[in-house]
Amino acid sequence: MSMSPEIQVPDFVRKGINLASAGLGARGLHATDEFFAPLERMLQDTPPVFIPDKYDDHGKWMDGWETRRKRVLGHDFAVVRLAVPGRIHGFDVDTAFFTGNYPPACRIMACSVENDPVEGTEWTEILPTVPLGPNSHHFFECASGESWTHIRLHILPDGGVARLRVYGQPKIDPKHAEGDDFELTAALNGARIVGFSDAHYGAYHRILAPGRGENMGDGWETSRRRVPGNEWMVIALAQRGTISRAIVDTANFKGNFPDQCSLQAADMSAYGSDADQAVITSSMFWPTVVANQKLKADHVHDLSAFIETVGPVTHVRLNIYPDGGVSRLRLFGRIG
Repeated sequence: MSMSPEIQVPDFVRKGINLASAGLGARGLHATDEFFAPLERMLQDTPPVFIPDKYDDHGKWMDGWETRRKRVLGHDFAVVRLAVPGRIHGFDVDTAFFTGNYPPACRIMACSVENDPVEGTEWTEILPTVPLGPNSHHFFECASGESWTHIRLHILPDGGVARLRVYGQPKIDPKHAEGDDFELTAALNGARIVGFSDAHYGAYHRILAPGRGENMGDGWETSRRRVPGNEWMVIALAQRGTISRAIVDTANFKGNFPDQCSLQAADMSAYGSDADQAVITSSMFWPTVVANQKLKADHVHDLSAFIETVGPVTHVRLNIYPDGGVSRLRLFGRIG
């Protein structure tokens, strides 16, 4: 996640999936105005940046969505299609680097439709009008228990938002959860990263993203390990399930792929949802699901033939030896 270590983030950030992630498939559909900066920038997964000397034809280049100064009554808004339908637990409205041009307030509406909203679509307010400040993360909880497909961000009356994060839990289609082919490690199904030993390079959260990595920055990569041991990552599965297929993809990692990898897993249901650190500590002793396997550069490794049966599990630990980069981890199985 893009927050600095000193920022205290709510539980909904740590445990939720960003349903407004462009990298997972969220899209900006409409904005009343995007004169200074386009809506699509507000949904980017990368942390916002400020480039002092960068200007374009409309003025100062800003990393986010920014409307012109409103000279009439009314306000601006934008409609976003979420990456996947889901229950929303909270928001981060980030005004990073917007200092004299941030909106003084915002509110958020939502709808649930099969395709995209039209003129007669009914919208429900899920975040009432709240104040915003300059150059800051603004975390707001959402108490709505329903599942939504789209959100509408209202900024009052105008200005710029660097990033909008919509944290929640994806709604799982029962038809996709049948059989042995449910993707237990997909972020779009609700899987999340609990912790890791190192993530110096790349975008570590992309290890749970769909598709193959586009470049070496699209995945988890550690720094070069200079002491004995190995690097690891612990992942909470989307659902408790029995693993039947395992894929480790080193796409684009050619001179920096791990020499080997292994998988451990366990059913940590008894630990509850607020014990991430305890889960990480216990992961050293979890049963082995896939013993050490040699890896290759820029290659899709199907390790399914090496899976050892350990029963239903809720968490997995990916070990890489000694260090390096993994683009995607994809584990499939049966829920329950």
